[in-house]
Amino acid sequence: MFNKIDFETWERKEHFNYYTNLVKTNYSLTAELDITLLLEKIKEKNLKFFPTMLFCIIKGVNQNKEFRTDYDNEGNLGYWDYVVPSYTIFHRDDKTFSDIWSEYDENFKIFYKNVIEDIEKYKDVKGIKAKSGRGKNFCPISCLPWLSFTSCADDTYTESKMLFPVITFGKYFEKHKKTFVPISIFINHAVADGYHTCKLINDIQEIINKIETWIEK
Repeated sequence: MFNKIDFETWERKEHFNYYTNLVKTNYSLTAELDITLLLEKIKEKNLKFFPTMLFCIIKGVNQNKEFRTDYDNEGNLGYWDYVVPSYTIFHRDDKTFSDIWSEYDENFKIFYKNVIEDIEKYKDVKGIKAKSGRGKNFCPISCLPWLSFTSCADDTYTESKMLFPVITFGKYFEKHKKTFVPISIFINHAVADGYHTCKLINDIQEIINKIETWIEK
């Protein structure tokens, strides 16, 4: 469901106008997430890292309506009840990628099954958009498993009306006897400030920390 925002009473009215019309600003924020416990648990359960990390990220996004903000088909500003992950799969033979999506579910086992089945079904389908049928409620998420980056920034040559974040995580690495993964979030400043993006990153870390409360459900 799409929930329209009453723009005249919206607390971000002035900020939205400022960053949409006067100072058109996007920004990126990169952080390191502690995934030591997550890796331990998925190894015990013989689970794959990517679908599990994807769950943590999209669950965090869906806890924050700022990152579900969008326009409907009539141009009304609002936010979706939830968004689905729109993510990339890599083709090793020709080194290209394809974009697919999976239905979101708060139940980890259902979500994990959705992702595993979609990756298997579309792993050999070439082209930028391999799976059709994606709605407007989506969040782009990519993985760069070849590099433990310290910064990641996105840019476009033309003005975009997309308000969703673009999220990228990289190769995990060890430091101080723990394991971390870099995550970068590209944000439209009109809908989210530094506070909101920091909260999203901290929420994802908290979801990871509480893996024992959802991995069995």
